[in-house]
Amino acid sequence: MLKRIGVQQLTVGMYLKEFCGPWLEHPFWRSSFVLSDAKDIATIRASSVREVWIDCAKGLDLPPGEAVVSVAESEAQVDAELAVAANSVRDTARAPSAAEFTRAAKIVANSRQAVTSMFAEARMGRTVDTGGARRLVDEISDSVSRSAGALISLARLKTADDYTYMHSVAVCALMIALARQLGLAEEEVRSAGIAGLLHDLGKAAIPLDILNKPGKLTDAEFAIVKTHPEKGHEMLLQSSDIDPVALDVVLHHHEKDDGSGYPKRLRGAATSVYAKMAAVCDVYDAITSNRPYKTGWDPAESLRKMAEWSTGHFDPLVFQAFVKSIGIYPIGSLVLLNCGRIGVVIEQNEKSLLHPQVKVFFSTRHAARMLPEVVNLARPGCRQTIISREDPAKWNFPDLNEIWSGLPASSR
Repeated sequence: MLKRIGVQQLTVGMYLKEFCGPWLEHPFWRSSFVLSDAKDIATIRASSVREVWIDCAKGLDLPPGEAVVSVAESEAQVDAELAVAANSVRDTARAPSAAEFTRAAKIVANSRQAVTSMFAEARMGRTVDTGGARRLVDEISDSVSRSAGALISLARLKTADDYTYMHSVAVCALMIALARQLGLAEEEVRSAGIAGLLHDLGKAAIPLDILNKPGKLTDAEFAIVKTHPEKGHEMLLQSSDIDPVALDVVLHHHEKDDGSGYPKRLRGAATSVYAKMAAVCDVYDAITSNRPYKTGWDPAESLRKMAEWSTGHFDPLVFQAFVKSIGIYPIGSLVLLNCGRIGVVIEQNEKSLLHPQVKVFFSTRHAARMLPEVVNLARPGCRQTIISREDPAKWNFPDLNEIWSGLPASSR
């Protein structure tokens, strides 16, 4: 029997089945486990979570006569109740990126902790908590619905040290945005997000000294890394309720359209649209991110490079949809306007990808910083246009990320 109780009623030995409340307020990545440490109970009570579900068949029950909030006979009943509660508080109303950055930063921070825990558990041989993965994907999906660019841009600002974990979050968000651009049904969008979150799970089986090596991998080391799709697939097969799309993507996200990928060297239509989506999202986040052995490229420059590689590497229609989903000049791209001012893209214009909103802050004519000003290049009558992408390394603006996000470095 499952019982919904107050957190003050928790005792060591109970089996915690689910938290009640928004996923972001949950103090743990895994929601189903035996409470074996009083410190965990203290952590739960210190959070904003006020009620939880316990499974009396897997752990201690309440003392006889103690009041409960409600009782359920099955896990399906609990899942249905939690789904109704979650949907009642979900906020997916469109918002400008500037308004979403603070909220997205919190999701990114919580996601980092959650995915780090997920990989740690995978290394210990534990099965993936599919329920936790779905709730995390829902939070990311809602943020992308409010503003596609905010979370995607912030997730790109990962450090070399946490690349493996934050890469999963970024690919999840990119997959969700791309799935919507392709017109997939919302359940398919969710499946794409879960697949993106789990696509690199097999790297949990790769030795950390190889995964985090600061220099170029040897052929032998790269051969080990190339085993991660199959290892991840094997891990997911141990889960009882894993999305088949995730299984497919985990195994095939390194396949290429011309058949030169791995592990199965699939060609063209032999690869699913989800795996083709993941191939694009995976490469984009990889080349725009700082890695142990290289500095990430500018977002707009990365798209230009990918366009050069697209023949044979990516499915052309999927790549075109990807560009539309993030913009020709993604948020964070440094650009030069025809008026001689330099700015950074802060918002896309859905009707014209060549005319985003740009925050200008530097005059090349005076070689000096200026008071930041937002210019909507799509505004009727606006004569300013982008004439070139600019290399951030050339200009070396130390506060570039703060300019486009509006967030101090300490909050990201």
